[in-house]
Amino acid sequence: MTNQLLAAVLILFFTLFQSQPSTSSFSSSSIPLRTSSTAGAGDIRISVTDYGAFGDGAHYDTPHIQAAIDACPAASGGAGVCRVVFPPRTYLTATLFLKSGVVLEVQRGAKILGGTRLEDYPAEASRWYVVLAEDAVDVGITGGGEINGQGLEFVERFDERKNVMVSWNRTGACLGDECRPRLVGFLRCRNVRVWNISLIEPAYWCLHIVKCLNTSVSDVSIFGHFNSPNNDGIDIEDSNNTFITRCKIDTGDDAICPKTSTGPLYNLTATDCWIRTKSSAIKLGSASWFEFKGLIFDNITIVDSHRGLGLQIRDGGNVNDVTFSNINISTRYYDLSWWGRAEPIYVTTCPRDQNAAFGIISNVQFINITAISENGVFLSGSGGGLLRYLKFLNVNLTYRRRTNYADGLVDYRPGCQGLVKHRPAGIIMESIEGLEVENVNMGWSEDLSDTWDNPLDFRPLTVNNISLIDFHSGLYTQKQIESLGAD
Repeated sequence: MTNQLLAAVLILFFTLFQSQPSTSSFSSSSIPLRTSSTAGAGDIRISVTDYGAFGDGAHYDTPHIQAAIDACPAASGGAGVCRVVFPPRTYLTATLFLKSGVVLEVQRGAKILGGTRLEDYPAEASRWYVVLAEDAVDVGITGGGEINGQGLEFVERFDERKNVMVSWNRTGACLGDECRPRLVGFLRCRNVRVWNISLIEPAYWCLHIVKCLNTSVSDVSIFGHFNSPNNDGIDIEDSNNTFITRCKIDTGDDAICPKTSTGPLYNLTATDCWIRTKSSAIKLGSASWFEFKGLIFDNITIVDSHRGLGLQIRDGGNVNDVTFSNINISTRYYDLSWWGRAEPIYVTTCPRDQNAAFGIISNVQFINITAISENGVFLSGSGGGLLRYLKFLNVNLTYRRRTNYADGLVDYRPGCQGLVKHRPAGIIMESIEGLEVENVNMGWSEDLSDTWDNPLDFRPLTVNNISLIDFHSGLYTQKQIESLGAD
């Protein structure tokens, strides 16, 4: 009941907050302003074309667009949100910097195209975004159009297993092999709203929410090349009071990914989303130095993903009070270069390396879950970081092979034990204190009868206080599998 009340309060809050006036003040502009009957009460609209943006997709419109953004807050006079309008054209740009009280309205048929040159982005790699808001209040993006990062221009070699990507580390601008610009970032912002927009082909992460308070993401379509690594859908980092709903995410890397790098993450709700990914559909971590608490994931469809619901705690942060409910999952194997082994549910905590601390995962619920997968559930704590008080209620698990990739591996990556040989099982359990299983049905197809002979795999010395109520397992006929929609 507490979780349901929290979700209702968040929905009401995000419906109302965008109407609150901005408190920012900026210098005035002498360029005429356009108003519209479709704008919200007190909203002002400025067209980027009035500031000289041509929108031919070949010449950079950055100074003209930025001039419109800079003029917008003063135009509203602090009496409401000002919208910067992009009429239907293609606007090539370097990094755009949003201001408080500004909403980008990228109209249907309009496209913001991110530049592909290093000089298109700030000197600091941490600020490499096509659209960036820093320390802003009452800010957002909408309009029905598209923001496109030209991610395919950053593919050095196309590979069906995993694309090889360009990295700007060769320039010395940053370190590692993930040195590419993200698409949209909100850093240290309050009252963020992103809705009715398509975010397409990021070169790196797509929508990045960092140290923000009160964020709403709704009716957003995210698409990244399915073979490209690191093109995460939505990364929520060190942010509180975040609400995500009615989003479609189809990408190569993790789809919805909460992280705690410099502070805790509280009160995240994600509902009514559709996800396909070669990585984890939902993944807590692996950046996990601080606490995760009060997370709800409800009414989500996960299709053909490498991993369904994942908790990947590697840096000592604790997880508490997380609910996954009303979720349909299908997972399958992909190439070993991608983390994951087709687990529908994956809950792990172990130190990333010898310098990392142990994290504890507790009070996590899986309610009304249906999964069809090539591999089983993996629940693994570690010596100093147990899994505590997990609950599975009304869960249906169906196991059948559909690809030719080898099985028999447990995936602890990143760090920990890496990939370990292990005979498949319905649920593998390690280092658990408290597990409640009620009304859980598990079945596997006839083609697995020679290799799947263990519904529950655990060492009694590391797994304690298990309760099994109405747990059923057995062989499914082809007809039964078809009735479950497994074909």
